[in-house]
Amino acid sequence: MQGLVLKSTGKWYQVLLEDGQIVQASIRGKLRLEGLKTTNPIAAGDHVLIEHGSDEGWAILSIQPRKNYIVRKATNLSKQMQILAANVDRAYLVVTLKSPVTQIAFIDRFLVAAESFRIPTTILFNKVDLYEQGDSVYLEALKMVYESIGYPCYEISSLDPKTTAFLKEEIAGKQVMVSGNSGVGKTTLVNGLDPNLKLRTGEISKAHEQGKHTTTFAEMHALSSGGYIIDTPGIRAFGLVDLEKEHYAHYFPEMRALMSECRFNNCKHLNEPHCAVKEALIQDQIFTHRYQSYWQLMHEDDSDPHRRSDY
Repeated sequence: MQGLVLKSTGKWYQVLLEDGQIVQASIRGKLRLEGLKTTNPIAAGDHVLIEHGSDEGWAILSIQPRKNYIVRKATNLSKQMQILAANVDRAYLVVTLKSPVTQIAFIDRFLVAAESFRIPTTILFNKVDLYEQGDSVYLEALKMVYESIGYPCYEISSLDPKTTAFLKEEIAGKQVMVSGNSGVGKTTLVNGLDPNLKLRTGEISKAHEQGKHTTTFAEMHALSSGGYIIDTPGIRAFGLVDLEKEHYAHYFPEMRALMSECRFNNCKHLNEPHCAVKEALIQDQIFTHRYQSYWQLMHEDDSDPHRRSDY
């Protein structure tokens, strides 16, 4: 029997069966040893084969081939990666300029990961009702940057359903994920799209202006308007994994468009002569902060599971 994984908690998995029944299932021991080295061999959004044993209850036998998945480096040093979600039609990255502040480096890292798995991404600038004039000017500048390289950007307030109504139509019939730092309003957004869900939300720490984790595991929810949305745990750092550094430039669309014009096929776009990317940077055809994100990725320590912005 086939099933759709709604939630992965490490040992037990919440699975939606073809007849609409939701069951708790465990996985066969050998499945833990196969495939990717991850903290979670099965993720929300996975399609699985499942059976019911008379004594052991429901058991997951295998995972169906994934269309894609998005991962980050796990903070558990004994593992390589954590799968955030699988079989994603579109990712929605929720960003806030205050309460808390989303760092630009985090945005760019997430976009690189999504590009590497060919997951289209929309950026949702949330809590715009809190912005002052200076925030609004900065917001317009950021939107201009990301829209110019192909990422749709929207201004929303999770508490105002009029600003998020368009999402119901976009998500209908699809399987999407919503991600971002803790406290940016992901769960509030999901609740706004379907008030029947009544998911628990958290508060912002006044001392550190950061969100407190309320979503512990990624969980997929069926929306009454159609489609599925995966609410992922809040992320404070986003470490890239399973990507070769020489390929990073491919995942910056504005760099990818220029790479064929570089003199050397193996150009790293750092110190090489006749580099089209560096020339575009000098001519202000590539935004400085985007190149800074690329430079930081190329120079960071691969063994560090945490990632922090230097700017």
